[in-house]
Amino acid sequence: MSQNNNNVVNRSNDPEQIDLIDLVLQIWRGKWTIAAFIAIAIVLAGVYITIAKEKWTSTAIITQPDAAQIATYSNALNILYGGAAPGMLDTQNRVVARFNSAFSALSQTLDNQEAPEKLTIEPAVKGQAMPLSVSYVGETAEAAQKQLAQYIQLVDEQTAKELSVDLKDNIKQQIATLNDSLGNQEKVAQEQKDLRIKQITEAIKFAEAAKITTPQLQQTQDVTQDTMFLLGSVALNSMIQNEGTRPLVFSSAYYQTKQNLLDIENLNVDPATIHVYRYVMKPDLPIRRDSPKKAIALILAVLLGGIMGSAVVLGRNALRSYQNKN
Repeated sequence: MSQNNNNVVNRSNDPEQIDLIDLVLQIWRGKWTIAAFIAIAIVLAGVYITIAKEKWTSTAIITQPDAAQIATYSNALNILYGGAAPGMLDTQNRVVARFNSAFSALSQTLDNQEAPEKLTIEPAVKGQAMPLSVSYVGETAEAAQKQLAQYIQLVDEQTAKELSVDLKDNIKQQIATLNDSLGNQEKVAQEQKDLRIKQITEAIKFAEAAKITTPQLQQTQDVTQDTMFLLGSVALNSMIQNEGTRPLVFSSAYYQTKQNLLDIENLNVDPATIHVYRYVMKPDLPIRRDSPKKAIALILAVLLGGIMGSAVVLGRNALRSYQNKN
């Protein structure tokens, strides 16, 4: 029993042992010093809250546009590509994906400015491509809301113009392709006409050589290249004259191509009629600022002031104790 008491006494006299009661008493005796540090920290926090730039975040949620918002663009694609044109849902997803890319590029540009601006775009629901959440951080709630709406409109107009330019380039390319097709069909029709005239000319030579002037066949629908001379030189000469003045004969595919060309040449899509997004939620007016937060700043000020004040009090007492021992 006496051995245990001796151990207790030895531990109590150990200079390395921390006496919590003594620490509390030291802090209590230095309460005014600690209070002064807390007051200074609160004042500094108040100055920070006053001069620090406020940050307010306005957020909007967007998704792919309605069919009516891209109707002119979708119709132009249908005329341009016919059955190969993308479906409405595919077109909606494509244009909003293009909006997303353009918005991300703008966000990066703003972030790289000398005075950076924070503009973000990300999926509103994790794991889903749509809808998208876009946000902007401004110095006032009204400024953040207004600037976000302006940036969304800017990217929408820019994307619509890019789609219109791409469409015009595709129209030019398609017009060139159709003109080439028409030219080829006309060339084939002309070759067929020339071949027909050549065949009749050869038949005339045979008819004149055989001295056949009048038709020798009863059923003209059975005439072939080998038997054409039996129609007689008179009839064949009339056929030559007819073929020479006869216009080229085209298939129905030629006239369909011609119709497609006329439709495409008359295409004119106004970028103002294209909108590549739809609001699920318009830019909101934030009611709570992101920073500086008064409550958090004051709580941190009290904590830091108390810690620093306590450190000064304990350090000062420790220094005095050390000097007394020496």
